[in-house]
Amino acid sequence: MIPAVRKEAPTILTELLERSPDVRIGQLMSHLGFLGEAHFGKGLGDIDDDELIAVLYRHRAELRARHDRRPDDVPQPAGKR
Repeated sequence: MIPAVRKEAPTILTELLERSPDVRIGQLMSHLGFLGEAHFGKGLGDIDDDELIAVLYRHRAELRARHDRRPDDVPQPAGKR
């Protein structure tokens, strides 16, 4: 039987790619590896499945927040308001 984590990861990866159509798969994987190292001190080759899911969720939340942000919520450089 395949653990739920292994079924869930490809679904989230697909969603991340759909949310970032200009990002290549390799770029996404590289970014996820960076996040794994930043949050767990492990690269993609060493990260546990539950840690990878946490990284995927975190990145998805960041993309959702960026997408859902209204233009007037975007920080402006000093003197440009």
